[in-house]
Amino acid sequence: MPRGKSGNNALNVLVTGHNGYIGSRLAPMLQAAGHAVTGLDNYLFAECVFGPDVADIAALRMDIRDVQASDLEGFNAVIHLAALSNDPLGDLNPQCTFDINHRASVRLARLAKQAGVARFLYSSSCSLYGAAGEDMATEESAFNPVTPYGLSKLQVEQDVRPLADANFSPIFLRNATAYGVSPRLRGDLVVNNLVGFAYTTGEVLLKSDGTAWRPLVHIEDIARAFLAVLSAPRDLIHNQAFNVGSSEENYRVRDIADMVHDIVPHCQITYAEGAEPDKRCYRVDCSKLAKTLPAFQPQWTVRRGIQELLAAYRQYGLTLNEFLGSRYLRIKHIQELQHHGQLDTSLRWQPLCTSVSGGVKHV
Repeated sequence: MPRGKSGNNALNVLVTGHNGYIGSRLAPMLQAAGHAVTGLDNYLFAECVFGPDVADIAALRMDIRDVQASDLEGFNAVIHLAALSNDPLGDLNPQCTFDINHRASVRLARLAKQAGVARFLYSSSCSLYGAAGEDMATEESAFNPVTPYGLSKLQVEQDVRPLADANFSPIFLRNATAYGVSPRLRGDLVVNNLVGFAYTTGEVLLKSDGTAWRPLVHIEDIARAFLAVLSAPRDLIHNQAFNVGSSEENYRVRDIADMVHDIVPHCQITYAEGAEPDKRCYRVDCSKLAKTLPAFQPQWTVRRGIQELLAAYRQYGLTLNEFLGSRYLRIKHIQELQHHGQLDTSLRWQPLCTSVSGGVKHV
């Protein structure tokens, strides 16, 4: 397996979940920065392509739960993105969520330390703040996760932090709610969803009453944060957590709907029947990362992201059937694979499956 190329600042980096929503944008940016990148993915979403696909990279095709220390030898850093990536999918099978998001992640960190990996960048989430209300949450704020997904992220931070020592540096990047165009588009994220529904139906459909707060960040800015932390001096980031986003980019969901209404032509704001307050409500202060690493400055705003999404939906002719189907909604894709016998209840590929996903025949 290729481990990289020479260069004063070039690192050998393993990216788990490189074929997913964030990873398919992050991996090319790491390569462009001169790093040698190897992926690790079970390719659950390899068929969920939006627009032109990215060229795949050298990768370990495996479930994160099956990684061994020998798979991690020779890497300078691990960027750990792989996870069941939203609340509905996490709720589908909470036990499986904790097996993958929590236990497998902590095990990966221990194996990385054992293999001599110096830096472990964990893709955490601001969802661990949960029902935080109106106050701006900093990295020192109390945690109040309200979903299995948010709780699993918190548990990883709590269990990995004690592994830190002179030779192993874990860093926890608590991403705000992501949005933006990706070759592995997710239609279940609030900005992506509101724009997609408005474009395909003429309705900006709110499924809650819209009063809940959300911190928002473009996936390209998430990637920039990982790049900045990857190359940062150790003493600035060792065993620390950083909120990833911009403090100015906290919005109520109804404010996002207003922006979509302003930008997408001929649409109106509507509310789903029985729309109620969302218990997930948090505002986040993201100033620590930019102060610690001034080279990192978010470049996207939600308004600009809405314009990007609308242009992409137009360019690739997104239809309502596509948008509401299994390609862009993670939970529907998983359920479809299970319905066809390709995945078992623990989200493992079935050994007798003969379908091809990501160029791999599962037999």
